[in-house]
Amino acid sequence: MITIALSKGRIYDETLPLLSAAGVKPVVSGDTDRRLIVPTNRDGVRVILVRAADVPTYVQYGAADLGVAGRDLLIEHGGRGLYQPIDLGIARCRLVVAAPEAFDYPAAIRRGARLRVATKYVKTAREHFAAKGMHVDLIKLYGSMELAPLVGLADAIVDLVDTGGTLRANKLKVVEEIQPVSSRLIVNPASLKTKRAEVVPLIEAFGKAARA
Repeated sequence: MITIALSKGRIYDETLPLLSAAGVKPVVSGDTDRRLIVPTNRDGVRVILVRAADVPTYVQYGAADLGVAGRDLLIEHGGRGLYQPIDLGIARCRLVVAAPEAFDYPAAIRRGARLRVATKYVKTAREHFAAKGMHVDLIKLYGSMELAPLVGLADAIVDLVDTGGTLRANKLKVVEEIQPVSSRLIVNPASLKTKRAEVVPLIEAFGKAARA
Protein backbone atom coordinates (compact mmCIF):
# COMPACT_ATOMS: atom_id res chain seq x y z
CA MET A 1 0.00 0.00 0.00
CA ILE A 2 1.31 3.45 -0.98
CA THR A 3 0.04 6.30 1.20
CA ILE A 4 0.11 9.93 0.08
CA ALA A 5 -0.35 12.62 2.75
CA LEU A 6 -2.13 15.81 1.70
CA SER A 7 -3.73 18.74 3.49
CA LYS A 8 -7.14 20.12 2.60
CA GLY A 9 -7.41 23.50 0.98
CA ARG A 10 -5.29 25.16 -1.67
CA ILE A 11 -2.51 22.56 -1.69
CA TYR A 12 -5.02 19.73 -2.08
CA ASP A 13 -6.85 21.49 -4.88
CA GLU A 14 -3.66 22.29 -6.78
CA THR A 15 -2.23 18.79 -6.21
CA LEU A 16 -5.27 17.05 -7.73
CA PRO A 17 -4.27 17.78 -11.37
CA LEU A 18 -0.76 16.46 -10.66
CA LEU A 19 -2.21 13.33 -9.08
CA SER A 20 -4.47 12.88 -12.08
CA ALA A 21 -1.51 13.21 -14.43
CA ALA A 22 0.18 10.48 -12.37
CA GLY A 23 -2.89 8.29 -12.87
CA VAL A 24 -4.17 8.68 -9.32
CA LYS A 25 -7.66 10.01 -8.58
CA PRO A 26 -9.11 10.11 -5.04
CA VAL A 27 -12.55 8.49 -4.86
CA VAL A 28 -14.76 10.85 -2.85
CA SER A 29 -18.54 10.92 -2.45
CA GLY A 30 -19.18 14.64 -2.85
CA ASP A 31 -18.28 17.72 -0.82
CA THR A 32 -19.69 16.19 2.38
CA ASP A 33 -17.19 13.31 2.38
CA ARG A 34 -15.42 13.57 5.74
CA ARG A 35 -13.18 10.50 5.48
CA LEU A 36 -9.57 11.05 6.50
CA ILE A 37 -8.36 7.98 4.60
CA VAL A 38 -9.48 8.26 1.00
CA PRO A 39 -9.20 5.41 -1.53
CA THR A 40 -8.14 6.13 -5.08
CA ASN A 41 -8.86 4.61 -8.48
CA ARG A 42 -5.62 2.63 -8.18
CA ASP A 43 -5.46 -0.46 -6.02
CA GLY A 44 -2.69 -0.11 -3.49
CA VAL A 45 -2.67 3.71 -3.45
CA ARG A 46 -4.55 5.80 -0.91
CA VAL A 47 -4.61 9.42 0.25
CA ILE A 48 -4.71 10.54 3.88
CA LEU A 49 -5.87 14.04 4.82
CA VAL A 50 -4.00 15.71 7.67
CA ARG A 51 -3.24 19.23 8.87
CA ALA A 52 -0.72 20.99 6.65
CA ALA A 53 1.80 21.31 9.48
CA ASP A 54 1.59 17.56 10.13
CA VAL A 55 2.35 16.35 6.59
CA PRO A 56 6.16 16.34 7.07
CA THR A 57 5.81 14.39 10.32
CA TYR A 58 3.58 11.71 8.77
CA VAL A 59 6.10 11.24 5.96
CA GLN A 60 9.14 11.41 8.25
CA TYR A 61 7.89 8.58 10.46
CA GLY A 62 6.62 6.40 7.61
CA ALA A 63 2.89 6.76 8.24
CA ALA A 64 2.83 8.11 4.68
CA ASP A 65 5.21 7.23 1.86
CA LEU A 66 4.84 10.54 0.03
CA GLY A 67 3.32 13.92 0.74
CA VAL A 68 3.02 17.47 -0.49
CA ALA A 69 4.08 20.29 1.84
CA GLY A 70 4.91 23.98 1.57
CA ARG A 71 8.51 25.07 1.74
CA ASP A 72 7.62 27.23 4.73
CA LEU A 73 6.59 24.18 6.75
CA LEU A 74 9.56 22.12 5.59
CA ILE A 75 12.00 24.80 6.73
CA GLU A 76 10.22 25.07 10.07
CA HIS A 77 10.18 21.27 10.38
CA GLY A 78 13.86 21.11 9.50
CA GLY A 79 13.46 18.51 6.75
CA ARG A 80 14.69 15.71 9.01
CA GLY A 81 14.17 12.24 7.57
CA LEU A 82 12.72 13.55 4.31
CA TYR A 83 13.72 13.30 0.66
CA GLN A 84 12.56 16.35 -1.31
CA PRO A 85 12.96 15.46 -4.99
CA ILE A 86 10.66 17.99 -6.67
CA ASP A 87 9.52 21.57 -6.26
CA LEU A 88 6.00 21.21 -7.65
CA GLY A 89 5.62 24.95 -8.17
CA ILE A 90 2.09 25.01 -6.72
CA ALA A 91 0.48 27.04 -3.93
CA ARG A 92 2.92 29.87 -4.53
CA CYS A 93 3.05 32.68 -1.99
CA ARG A 94 5.55 34.68 0.06
CA LEU A 95 6.74 34.55 3.65
CA VAL A 96 6.96 38.15 4.80
CA VAL A 97 7.27 40.53 7.70
CA ALA A 98 4.21 42.76 7.93
CA ALA A 99 3.38 45.66 10.23
CA PRO A 100 0.66 48.30 10.68
CA GLU A 101 0.65 50.97 7.96
CA ALA A 102 1.44 53.65 10.54
CA PHE A 103 4.40 51.75 12.04
CA ASP A 104 7.82 53.02 10.91
CA TYR A 105 9.62 49.69 10.64
CA PRO A 106 12.89 51.05 9.14
CA ALA A 107 13.15 53.64 11.91
CA ALA A 108 12.57 50.97 14.55
CA ILE A 109 15.40 48.95 13.05
CA ARG A 110 17.73 51.98 12.97
CA ARG A 111 17.01 52.71 16.63
CA GLY A 112 17.78 49.12 17.55
CA ALA A 113 14.34 48.78 19.09
CA ARG A 114 13.36 45.43 20.55
CA LEU A 115 10.33 44.35 18.52
CA ARG A 116 7.60 41.91 19.42
CA VAL A 117 6.81 39.67 16.46
CA ALA A 118 3.90 37.23 16.28
CA THR A 119 4.22 34.16 14.07
CA LYS A 120 3.75 30.42 13.82
CA TYR A 121 7.10 30.23 12.00
CA VAL A 122 9.22 30.70 15.10
CA LYS A 123 12.35 28.92 13.85
CA THR A 124 12.38 30.72 10.51
CA ALA A 125 11.65 34.11 12.08
CA ARG A 126 14.36 33.66 14.71
CA GLU A 127 16.97 32.84 12.07
CA HIS A 128 15.85 35.72 9.84
CA PHE A 129 16.06 38.40 12.51
CA ALA A 130 19.25 36.98 14.02
CA ALA A 131 20.95 37.24 10.63
CA LYS A 132 19.99 40.94 10.55
CA GLY A 133 21.22 41.51 14.10
CA MET A 134 17.75 42.56 15.22
CA HIS A 135 16.41 42.14 18.74
CA VAL A 136 12.96 40.52 18.73
CA ASP A 137 10.65 38.77 21.16
CA LEU A 138 8.80 36.04 19.26
CA ILE A 139 5.20 35.27 20.19
CA LYS A 140 3.88 32.00 18.80
CA LEU A 141 0.33 32.06 17.44
CA TYR A 142 -1.56 29.53 15.33
CA GLY A 143 -4.07 31.69 13.49
CA SER A 144 -5.45 35.20 12.84
CA MET A 145 -1.92 36.57 12.81
CA GLU A 146 -3.15 39.95 11.52
CA LEU A 147 -5.00 40.55 14.78
CA ALA A 148 -1.84 40.64 16.91
CA PRO A 149 -0.63 44.15 15.92
CA LEU A 150 -4.16 45.53 15.93
CA VAL A 151 -4.67 44.79 19.63
CA GLY A 152 -1.13 45.58 20.77
CA LEU A 153 0.09 42.02 21.19
CA ALA A 154 2.90 42.51 18.66
CA ASP A 155 4.62 45.21 16.63
CA ALA A 156 4.83 43.05 13.52
CA ILE A 157 4.04 39.58 12.21
CA VAL A 158 5.77 36.95 10.09
CA ASP A 159 3.25 35.14 7.92
CA LEU A 160 2.41 33.86 4.46
CA VAL A 161 0.96 36.31 1.95
CA ASP A 162 -0.68 35.54 -1.37
CA THR A 163 -2.53 38.56 -2.76
CA GLY A 164 -2.11 40.71 0.36
CA GLY A 165 -5.84 41.37 0.55
CA THR A 166 -6.16 40.33 4.19
CA LEU A 167 -3.26 42.59 5.17
CA ARG A 168 -4.78 45.58 3.39
CA ALA A 169 -8.20 44.93 4.91
CA ASN A 170 -6.60 45.15 8.35
CA LYS A 171 -4.41 48.18 7.53
CA LEU A 172 -1.18 46.19 7.52
CA LYS A 173 1.62 46.34 4.97
CA VAL A 174 4.53 44.13 3.91
CA VAL A 175 7.75 45.66 5.23
CA GLU A 176 10.14 42.88 4.30
CA GLU A 177 10.08 39.69 2.22
CA ILE A 178 11.80 36.69 3.77
CA GLN A 179 11.45 34.14 0.97
CA PRO A 180 9.19 32.89 -1.80
CA VAL A 181 7.24 29.73 -0.98
CA SER A 182 5.86 26.90 -3.08
CA SER A 183 4.96 23.29 -2.32
CA ARG A 184 7.24 20.29 -2.71
CA LEU A 185 6.87 16.57 -3.09
CA ILE A 186 8.39 14.85 -0.07
CA VAL A 187 9.25 11.17 0.23
CA ASN A 188 10.10 8.84 3.10
CA PRO A 189 13.64 7.52 2.38
CA ALA A 190 12.81 4.03 3.70
CA SER A 191 9.78 3.83 1.40
CA LEU A 192 12.00 4.83 -1.51
CA LYS A 193 14.13 1.77 -0.79
CA THR A 194 11.55 -0.83 0.24
CA LYS A 195 8.78 0.22 -2.18
CA ARG A 196 10.98 1.49 -4.98
CA ALA A 197 9.00 -0.14 -7.79
CA GLU A 198 5.83 1.68 -6.69
CA VAL A 199 7.31 4.97 -5.43
CA VAL A 200 9.76 5.87 -8.21
CA PRO A 201 7.13 5.87 -11.01
CA LEU A 202 4.98 8.20 -8.90
CA ILE A 203 7.90 10.57 -8.34
CA GLU A 204 8.66 10.56 -12.06
CA ALA A 205 5.00 11.17 -12.94
CA PHE A 206 4.79 14.08 -10.47
CA GLY A 207 7.97 15.53 -11.93
CA LYS A 208 6.69 15.28 -15.50
CA ALA A 209 3.35 16.86 -14.53
CA ALA A 210 5.05 19.69 -12.63
CA ARG A 211 7.34 20.49 -15.57
CA ALA A 212 4.35 20.52 -17.91
